[in-house]
Formats: sequence, structure tokens, C-alpha cells
Amino acid sequence: MSYSFDIIGIAPVLQFFNHQQQVETKRDRAQAYLGSYCCTLDAFISATEAVHRRPDWDWDAIVNTIVNFWLSQEKDVLHWKQLFAAAKDDPTLGDQNLIVARVINYDSLRHEFESLFDG
Repeated sequence: MSYSFDIIGIAPVLQFFNHQQQVETKRDRAQAYLGSYCCTLDAFISATEAVHRRPDWDWDAIVNTIVNFWLSQEKDVLHWKQLFAAAKDDPTLGDQNLIVARVINYDSLRHEFESLFDG
């Protein structure tokens, strides 16, 4: 299986939680979202353990994908760290925000797309 990891945004905790409730109903889904209160490699690796109804994926390979992203996408990581730090400084919602990332399982995603045409 091959995987992708990307940081995709900053969201209020409640909004992220509600989205998780909708997305994680299917165990055979093609993607999972990770939320963290800090933008660090360790935090996102830990967030993989918090995925509810974890799909039957190779989570060690996903951790390797996250590490590879962190090492090869330094500009993106720095960009998101700066945006998240600025969001945390917002006096209205700062401490209620999460930085959000997405893990994609390409095999499952391909299967989802193929099933669209099998109907």
C-alpha cells in the first residue's frame, strides 16, 4: 500500500470533531484526518494513535510517510507552523484550534474511484 500525508489547515476543535464523526463511520475509507494542538512531527505521529475506528492500514508505513514529509517538505512545515502560531495568538479562538493533516491510502482511494464506474 502507498500513502500520502499533507497538512491541510487549521480548524476549531469542535468543527474537527464533528467532521471526524462523519468521516470515520466507514472503516474502509480512503483517508483519515489527524488533529493536533501543536505542529510537530511527534504530535502528528501520536495523532495516528487517536484515529477512531482505525482502518486496516500499515500504520508503520504511515508513520514513515509522515517522517518523510517532515524531512522533505521543510518549507511547507515552516509555513504551517507560522500560520498555526498566529492562529494560537488569536485571543478569540487561539487555544481552541487544531492543526489538521490528512493521510490518504492510495489503494483505497483507487478502489473508491473504480466503484464509481462499476454502478
